[in-house]
Amino acid sequence: MGVAVCESTDTILLPIPQLTSQVKHCSTLHQIGLDLPSCAVVQHPIRLSFSLAGTAALALVSLPFAIRPAVAQEAPAAAAEPKPETTEAADLAVMGVNLRDAVKFNYGFQGALQGAGTPNQAGIGAFIPLHVGSNSVAFVDVLVNANFNDYGNYSSIINTDVAGTTFSTSTRLGYRWLNSKRSWMFGVNAGYDSRPMATGGDDTNVAITNPQTVFYQQVAASLEAVSNTWNFNAYALVPIGDTEQQLNSAYDGGALDTYGLDVGYSITPDFKASVGYYYQNGDLGDANGSGVRGRLAYNLSNGLTVGANLSYDQAFETRVSADIKYRFGANGYGAPSTKKAWQTPTIQALTETVNVKNRDVRVHDALIVGGRPAPPVGSPVRPAPPVGGRHQCPQTVCGVN
Repeated sequence: MGVAVCESTDTILLPIPQLTSQVKHCSTLHQIGLDLPSCAVVQHPIRLSFSLAGTAALALVSLPFAIRPAVAQEAPAAAAEPKPETTEAADLAVMGVNLRDAVKFNYGFQGALQGAGTPNQAGIGAFIPLHVGSNSVAFVDVLVNANFNDYGNYSSIINTDVAGTTFSTSTRLGYRWLNSKRSWMFGVNAGYDSRPMATGGDDTNVAITNPQTVFYQQVAASLEAVSNTWNFNAYALVPIGDTEQQLNSAYDGGALDTYGLDVGYSITPDFKASVGYYYQNGDLGDANGSGVRGRLAYNLSNGLTVGANLSYDQAFETRVSADIKYRFGANGYGAPSTKKAWQTPTIQALTETVNVKNRDVRVHDALIVGGRPAPPVGSPVRPAPPVGGRHQCPQTVCGVN
């Protein structure tokens, strides 16, 4: 608090607040040697200076308290936004995965609608690791499917309807391994497929009798390569045993050799697309030719995948089908809330079911018994040309009395 000395009837030293009320007339300040008109003139600057000084002091004292809440608000925000994982960190996480933790036995069910030479079906399957190494796995993959009737008046094998329930099997013995950086998975597998096939009526105007249940089988092999974005699958399906069999009084059915390559791309981690080329031959040469196919697949949740397929070739023409697959116990399935390092395409591919689209014996039946091609749907039945005065097909088929 400031002091001033003023001339008055009594010369006294008073604080500034008291000076205002008690000193009426002042002319000079003697002790500091300054001449001022009056104390009243000095009073306002001095009071202003103390007022500004007090305000500044209060501001400085309260400054830490004003800053601390802001810092406290920034801390949760920083904690709520974790830094994105770098590519190097992700690579280190993948390299640190112990395959014995990631590669496990898994099982589930699968189903598919009829396609080009394949039936409506549903069944169960299992992936069984035989040996898990530091960077590889040897395995057995097995499927058992119940095969059902074709749609009404829409044969999956061209003319004769598949009818009645039978059970088909598919087995693959394989080996899969990762490259040194674990950025690609490579695999090779081979196995055996069987297909009993029950037959019924037909989709043509040909009168048939004596429908048969026949048995087809094949050996198969494939090569595969999978990265985080791309996948490739080359395959061969080769029928063995009795590949051409009589289905009924009018038609023979033949199992088809099929060789193809599919190339897939991951549009997103859960949405994948693929295109493929294949060559088929069989059924006494009537089904020989090339074809193309496309597929879209979407992972609805951990282990549950649905797919749509479109194919075209001259023998079967355009075919559309759909499929579904679910697997329990593979790569953390059943506990999707925690994303583990092994849930990457290359690590997951180690335990993926071998391509279910290439596990069926494909059958075609465009030949009438005796070698005459089946007539188009809706066309009149014409007799086969006679050879030595005798017909090469049954009279009920050729229309000869």
